[in-house]
Amino acid sequence: MSAPAKFLFDMDFAAPAHAERQASRAEIAQLIADAEARAFRDGFQAAQREASVESDRRSALAMEEIAIAMRSLASNFKAVEGRVETEAVDVAVAVARKLCSELIAAEPLTEMMALVADCLRHLTSTPHIAIRVNDTLYDRARERIEDLARRSGFEGRLVILAEPDIGISDCKIEWADGGCTLDRAATNDRIAELVERYMAARNQAGYSAGRGS
Repeated sequence: MSAPAKFLFDMDFAAPAHAERQASRAEIAQLIADAEARAFRDGFQAAQREASVESDRRSALAMEEIAIAMRSLASNFKAVEGRVETEAVDVAVAVARKLCSELIAAEPLTEMMALVADCLRHLTSTPHIAIRVNDTLYDRARERIEDLARRSGFEGRLVILAEPDIGISDCKIEWADGGCTLDRAATNDRIAELVERYMAARNQAGYSAGRGS
């Protein structure tokens, strides 16, 4: 068994074994610079993250505003498209009426003779036919109608009457069990009614489609 070590009271425990070296000014400056660099880097990265979040938020808001604007534009476009189509149809009808009026003024008997010829072709055995025409066209119409009757082989009695109330180029054809009428005013009214119904149906379809989108 080894002898216990003697306790020596001459050791100075207050004195450090090795004296700590004080940092130089250059080292302190470098430490400060490193700390500032880390702080700047951390702050810059945090600012970048915050800017990215804000950018995403602004982008989302912008996209939402664009979507709202596009829906509004589409709705307005449908309304404009409907108005343009309505105006286009109105113009087309007006042009057609104008052209029809010009043609009738130039050849007032054309449509009348076409209708009379068709009737005479199918009514050759009818005993009696009465044809009413505008009084200002009576002489011209009678000559052409009688010629059509001879060429069609009609053998019945043909009566041609002048009527001041019948429109230019219009006529009424009557026989024992039937009749037909050429009435341009009634035809124009019918065309206007059909156009109005068509446009109403189109507008209703566009409105329903707009609500469904």
